[in-house]
Amino acid sequence: MAVKIRLTRMGKKKQPTYRVVVVDSRKPRDGAFIEQIGRYDPRQEPSLIEIDNERALVWLRNGAQPTERAKKLLEVSGAWTRFRVDKGETHTIDVPAAPEPAAVTEDDTTDVTVAAADEAVAAADEAPASGDEAAPVEAVAAAADSAASGDEAEPEEATS
Repeated sequence: MAVKIRLTRMGKKKQPTYRVVVVDSRKPRDGAFIEQIGRYDPRQEPSLIEIDNERALVWLRNGAQPTERAKKLLEVSGAWTRFRVDKGETHTIDVPAAPEPAAVTEDDTTDVTVAAADEAVAAADEAPASGDEAAPVEAVAAAADSAASGDEAEPEEATS
């Protein structure tokens, strides 16, 4: 028995939704299926893709062949990649860990950078509530970045 992983159409006219099903390849498109392993709704923004990856992997390991569209949905959900890695077609390479940044001690910080960070925090607290909640966070992050790099904080000059 040839088993396929494919889509079964559901929904009203011009409003399709699909089930991702495991079915005997000789059955009709919307006929009886063995197991439903997911669903796909292309009309939502972004498209809804829900697939039970564990069940999909079980069927793929047992020889079920996905159709082109089902294969793309399995790639999006991650089941197809896991299947290929398990099968040995795709090799994973261990990426060496990135070197950790040097630790900054209290002796390395200067009074200027600490004062600049304190000023940025004070300015963020005094900033008017304009509905932009990210602005104070960005000011503190910018001050922390300049403090970490050792740059002296220079006030911005107003251009007219």
